[in-house]
Amino acid sequence: MDGKDLTQKDQTAVESTRNLRQVTPMVDIYENDDEILLHAEMPGVKRDDITVNIDNGNLTLTGLRTLTMEGAAEWEEFGNVEYQRAFSVPQTIDVNKVKAELRDGILALHLPKSEAAKPRQIEIKAG
Repeated sequence: MDGKDLTQKDQTAVESTRNLRQVTPMVDIYENDDEILLHAEMPGVKRDDITVNIDNGNLTLTGLRTLTMEGAAEWEEFGNVEYQRAFSVPQTIDVNKVKAELRDGILALHLPKSEAAKPRQIEIKAG
């Protein structure tokens, strides 16, 4: 052994390139009487690098994670990525009241339902 073959290159691993990878974030979606709550996993993304758009029943999430690296990369699996995910949402979402929070790499998106879409009990009057 001449010291150059200390590790065998894994042929099944994806080689890193300097191009920006697109990643689909994992999400959990919950619904109750008042809202739809969406949690999207976007580790390493800063608040200012997230975009949430709702247009004509389409919800689009994007987030950009950029890392500052020092030195020459010998092996790189955890680099810059762009998170992207799109959903169809009901037209009954009150777009003016949508709220978003980012904590510990999880984006929480609150999509409140309009008053017309909320379930309500109908009072029955005696006749």
